[in-house]
Amino acid sequence: MYQDETLKCEDCGQEFVFTVGEQEFYAEKGLVNKPKRCPECRKDRRQRNSRKKMYDAVCSECGAQTKVPFKPIEGKEIYCKECYLKRQAAV
Repeated sequence: MYQDETLKCEDCGQEFVFTVGEQEFYAEKGLVNKPKRCPECRKDRRQRNSRKKMYDAVCSECGAQTKVPFKPIEGKEIYCKECYLKRQAAV
């Protein structure tokens, strides 16, 4: 039903193959749009997007220094990873 298809990356302009396996995966996940970027550019884009700014904070539970992916707000409780996971397990 599917056939390998050659597409052009909108970022780098290189051609890449949208394989039968990838097309089946897209169909299985309900994705209707073909990829616009080659695998290398998709990987680079994901890495760029995952490098969010981290903010220094002090855990409200244990007082440990930690980093959080949001700007701390005065008066709001912030937890380090360990304390957060303990609180989640208790719920």
